[in-house]
Amino acid sequence: MPKKNTSLWISSWISPMVVVMFLMMSKHAASQSGGTNNALLRKYCRTYKSANGESYLRNVNIIFSSLRSQLSDPQAYYAYAQTKNSGEFVYAFALCREYLSTSQCLACFDSAVNETKLCGIAGGGNIIFDDCSIRYDNFAVDNSGKISDDDALPGQVCSNVSTFHPTTTFNQVVKNLLSDIRDATPRTSNFYVAFTRQVSIENTTVYAIAQCVKNVSKAICKGCLNTAYNDIESCLPNNEGSTIDFYCFMRYSNTPFFQSNKITNIKPFLSEGMLSNSALIIGVSSATGIVMLILALWLWYRKTKKTMTSEKDALQSDNNYRFEQLRLATHDFGDEHRIGKGGFGEVFKAIINDDKVVAVKRLHIGYGRARSEFENEVRIISNVQHRNLVRQLGWCIEGSMLLLVLEYIPQGSLDNFLWGKKRGTLNWEKRYFLIFGIARGLAHLHNEFHVKIIHRDIKLNNILVDDDFQPKICDFGLARLLPEDQTHVSTRLVGTLGYMAPEYATTGHLSEKVDTYSFGIVILEIISGRRCTDKHFSGLDTSYLLEHAWQLYEKGMHIELIDETLGIEEDHKANVMKTIEIALMCTRSPASLRPTMSEVVLMLSSGLSLAPGKLIKPSFIDSRRVIQSGTIGSYKK
Repeated sequence: MPKKNTSLWISSWISPMVVVMFLMMSKHAASQSGGTNNALLRKYCRTYKSANGESYLRNVNIIFSSLRSQLSDPQAYYAYAQTKNSGEFVYAFALCREYLSTSQCLACFDSAVNETKLCGIAGGGNIIFDDCSIRYDNFAVDNSGKISDDDALPGQVCSNVSTFHPTTTFNQVVKNLLSDIRDATPRTSNFYVAFTRQVSIENTTVYAIAQCVKNVSKAICKGCLNTAYNDIESCLPNNEGSTIDFYCFMRYSNTPFFQSNKITNIKPFLSEGMLSNSALIIGVSSATGIVMLILALWLWYRKTKKTMTSEKDALQSDNNYRFEQLRLATHDFGDEHRIGKGGFGEVFKAIINDDKVVAVKRLHIGYGRARSEFENEVRIISNVQHRNLVRQLGWCIEGSMLLLVLEYIPQGSLDNFLWGKKRGTLNWEKRYFLIFGIARGLAHLHNEFHVKIIHRDIKLNNILVDDDFQPKICDFGLARLLPEDQTHVSTRLVGTLGYMAPEYATTGHLSEKVDTYSFGIVILEIISGRRCTDKHFSGLDTSYLLEHAWQLYEKGMHIELIDETLGIEEDHKANVMKTIEIALMCTRSPASLRPTMSEVVLMLSSGLSLAPGKLIKPSFIDSRRVIQSGTIGSYKK
């Protein structure tokens, strides 16, 4: 959580900036990190020195402390932080491989930090181990995603031991394994894949991973791994190789460096769910290979045919909850266990397996396509994993009953903290932390998952708050998906009045900017403590929160929007005003003027603005009044 009286903005998503020349030395130095064979691959200290060494080193220590705190979260493998104190700016990020335990990740991070001490007051450095890496600099953040020729660091570190396997056999196995993880990684939610492949002639297993920095775009990850794949090929036929680039890492070895339970199921992320042909024809002689190929193709045909003709049974076989189990756990979906109710159904608290608390969402979708749409939801959101999105744990289909099993968030929804029993418990730091987390979750849905997901109903009671005050966006699974080759689609309205973007309310046109608009309204509610549908802020001629915020902004008085229960310290006021401006930027019309959620994350983290000059108030089309007047017809989720 952000600390008081500091300009430290912490992020796990902001893209690392483009920096200047970055020459690195190759070095193998065995060290131990929680029991893993964790070799130091490369180390670099910048050639120029910081002008104010004492302040700079103090900021570096603050940054590293923040990174370590973030990585202490068992779900965190990437951490980012930046600060500016005493005129010295420092940013840094750390990345751990996801086969590590938390203690192993921290041990590797500590080793990397120890290596940076040799850099002294150099203006930055980069330490890369097999298991983790650190990058730090005294530059500002650049989110362009472009890499200069000097800064791009494609390069491989190869072992000096050749494999005992026949060269062509081993080489082909490794190439196809790396090809599969190269293609799958950019399509995963966490930009990370660990997979294995058998070299059947020697009964040997090859282990491989690929990983991108989490906050880059899918396109940058894909391009980086393409370069990495081309570089790592030069390590063959050696038994181990790694390739290092600014945004990604790839490694293979015939020695295990992760456990079998850490293997990623990459089949859903490859074209048509198919592995490369190497999975069918690896490590066999030509005569045996023909027989094996025919057998493998026959087995694949049977499996594909069975899947196509019995998709329902395939889905049910993956179902890890029985209806009777969930019925008993919720006391027959009794009122005393109901913890929420929405347009699509009810949510119940349940205890399963004697000690595991979960939330069970029973869907009420009363039309013929409900079952097929539910199955589509299950397939998609089962792969969505992010700290700011509610996790799906399982599901159940029983006749007309459609049930989702979700992680249980005991503190409930965000509206309880603003208008319910917990009103007055949120200071500015907590509110900013919540705003930032919501932005990260939406950016992940829009840009970082392998398909674009538009929520369509962002509002406070669709945002849960966990015990660490991390916001968790829920109810995104039933949203329609936006095809990647379309900028908008026409669809039936789904949303809540007051949060709905004007173009969506009046024309039904849906794009990711609909969520951006709703997010802007949510920011204004969090800062003001007022509902977006409240009226008469400064007289009878003032309608609703958004218009009131714009009026204050035009007068340069938007600091007055702050919740009366919120005591703002003087050094936070500039940040509050900037956040209000970002909210207004998100509500502009037409939709093309609104930033993407990735750009919003950048602005919230860096304090930068993507809008030139003063914002221009849009001509208001109030979605609430438009719908109520009958232009579209009355609708309530």
